[in-house]
Amino acid sequence: MSSGPGADSAPAPATPDSPPAPPGKSSKSSMFSSLRIRNYRLFFIGQVVSNTGTWMQRIAQDWLVLSLTGSSAAVGITTALQFLPMLLFGLYGGVLVDRLPKRPTLLVTQSAMALTGLALAFLTISGHVQVWHVYVAAFAVGLATVVDNPARQSFVSEMVGPEQLQNAVSLNSANFQSARLVGPAVAGVLITGVGTGWAFLFNGLSFVAPLASLLLMRGRDLKAVQRAPRGKGQLREGLHYVAGRPDLIWPIVLVGFIGTFGFNFPVWLSAYADDIFHAGAGAYSLFNTLMAVGSLVGALLAARRGTTRLRVLIAAAAAFGLLEIVAAVAPSYWLFALLMVPIGIAGLTVNVTANTAVQMGTDPAMRGRVMALFMMVFMGGTPVGAPIVGWITDAYGPRVSFALGGVIAALAAATIGLVLARIGDLRLSVGWNHGHPSVAFVPRDREQLTAAA
Repeated sequence: MSSGPGADSAPAPATPDSPPAPPGKSSKSSMFSSLRIRNYRLFFIGQVVSNTGTWMQRIAQDWLVLSLTGSSAAVGITTALQFLPMLLFGLYGGVLVDRLPKRPTLLVTQSAMALTGLALAFLTISGHVQVWHVYVAAFAVGLATVVDNPARQSFVSEMVGPEQLQNAVSLNSANFQSARLVGPAVAGVLITGVGTGWAFLFNGLSFVAPLASLLLMRGRDLKAVQRAPRGKGQLREGLHYVAGRPDLIWPIVLVGFIGTFGFNFPVWLSAYADDIFHAGAGAYSLFNTLMAVGSLVGALLAARRGTTRLRVLIAAAAAFGLLEIVAAVAPSYWLFALLMVPIGIAGLTVNVTANTAVQMGTDPAMRGRVMALFMMVFMGGTPVGAPIVGWITDAYGPRVSFALGGVIAALAAATIGLVLARIGDLRLSVGWNHGHPSVAFVPRDREQLTAAA
């Protein structure tokens, strides 16, 4: 651990062709190497069960709101309420996480989310549910997430250490996306068979698994991290730390644009299933499942990657935006459905690459605050984007709304790529390498030497 979070101890800024300086030696290892660590293996297994329930509740929640109101804007409001607490209180959650022990904190937040799912299940199964109940439940989950997200993100490094951090972060995403394959499929069966309330019930009960995994961990095997003492100015200190680090701030800005305008899939996919293709809940579940297939592939590829390069982040973000534009004008049901796979690959690559780059480039004593800022920007932008996207979808149709999200994502990727290239004094080099076209950012002096030769 470094002596402090000040700028003097920070790694040098990264460029699009160079990785952020990791806190430990980074080497290419096997795809599942971090699972050899007992504590992380327990955590991973618990999250498989809980994430499956989370995805079931997401699908059931969106479909329930659409059934109760018939409005895509109402689905957008529900999504906004779930992420609004992150926007309002996310940074304060990061300050708390840097002060508190991570494992007891997670026991509290996971228990709170379990109780919320069980309450919503009771209301729905008993036939008393109203749309405002769903709004309150979504906001309550959001409040728990304010602390739960940065705590889980930073707890990974305590379980595995710096050498396995990138692999563990990628496997966490693979875990989440694997559950995304199962959750929507099971939710679709339950919704059409016995009703949405049973999906909520499964989610509430699924939290038994992560709670048990946390209790079974060996405390002596966790990597000790010095907690931040209580004091004034810690929030400002975290913001100042990020502001002085281009390798941190620009990935965060990029995921902010993409999270706000490019990840509003609950609004878009429910509208495409209902209004464009008139195929019902089964189609909505299929779209989410196919996107999860792509996301899982992207996560597993990231787990094998030995380094985190910002140029991969920029390329994936640009591809994500362009694929959304293509999907927006897809004329047929099956073409639209199949495009969810590459969209999932690109979107997950953006998320994992940005997450890993920010975590590996951050001093451990600041990680809670920095990851809270990362999650606040990525998830907290949704309360701003979701109602706007929902309104555009209702007013101008899903195709216009989806295409606009893709345009914004692609423009953000291009703009931030140019900014990072300018900071790193790089130029775009286009040429041939072993008979194949090559496009890369290279230092200006290297390009001049090549031209002179």
